[in-house]
Amino acid sequence: MSHNHISHAKTYGKSFALGIGLNIAYIIIEVVYGLMIDSSALLADAGHNTSDVLSLLFAWFAMSVAQKRPSQKYTYGLRRSTILVSILNALMLFGAAGIIGWEAWQKLYDPVEVAGQTVMIVAGVGIVINTATALLFIKGQKEDLNIKGAFLHMAADAGVSVGVVLSGLLIYQTGVMWIDPVTSFIILIVIVYSTWDLFTDSIDLALDAVPEDINIDEVEKYFREKPEIQSFHDLHIWALSTTENALSVHLVLKKQADTDEFLKEVKDELREQFHIDYSTVQTEVEDMKDSLGHKHREN
Repeated sequence: MSHNHISHAKTYGKSFALGIGLNIAYIIIEVVYGLMIDSSALLADAGHNTSDVLSLLFAWFAMSVAQKRPSQKYTYGLRRSTILVSILNALMLFGAAGIIGWEAWQKLYDPVEVAGQTVMIVAGVGIVINTATALLFIKGQKEDLNIKGAFLHMAADAGVSVGVVLSGLLIYQTGVMWIDPVTSFIILIVIVYSTWDLFTDSIDLALDAVPEDINIDEVEKYFREKPEIQSFHDLHIWALSTTENALSVHLVLKKQADTDEFLKEVKDELREQFHIDYSTVQTEVEDMKDSLGHKHREN
């Protein structure tokens, strides 16, 4: 998986730039018209689109950082900064959601006349833009988690824009103004729900938790079923960034073998089966272990 970061960054760089540009333009349109017609639904949807732009920027940034060479000071490079940025993004989105929610709450008790037809037109533009952006990533979403995240965000946002169009249609037909703030609350639920997942996942990664896409039980099973391995201990799995994972483990081998060839095989299989890009494996032979009296975990 790590070998794909550079090619994906080059292949999808233009897609990220185009998607971000289109969505920033649409956010500006939503904010301008939302303020002009005093529509909290459009402002709330603009906030949701902002979260998608941040997710696109974050995915693009993560791919770019993966290409940076380590330095003497930062021996792993700056990969971990992607995790810190995701926490900051989540906190900013929570703040924006709070502001939009407060405005929608006030309008629920003091409804303001909203041009439903304008809401429909602006949100309709959003459906086109979000769908077009999602299509930019539809091919690569099966190959890379960042691209998959970008695709899902934009596809979901197209669905949210459909909801805003329906809100505008109902207002246009019924003249009931409280539909606008109620739609805002529904959109906010979507924003907070997706942001909460981003926030908790980022905190987990910052605390070196096992990445969500890796099943540690399956990794342990892999080591137990490896015929050359007697036992293992000191197994640790953590994230170097939002796209790259690392592992360290101490293996006790049943007999002396071609250690270099064996280590290469293990590292290749860890990368292919579990998307673990960097693995540090220490080995010792069973007889040597017994003579040294090492304590280890039996499996």
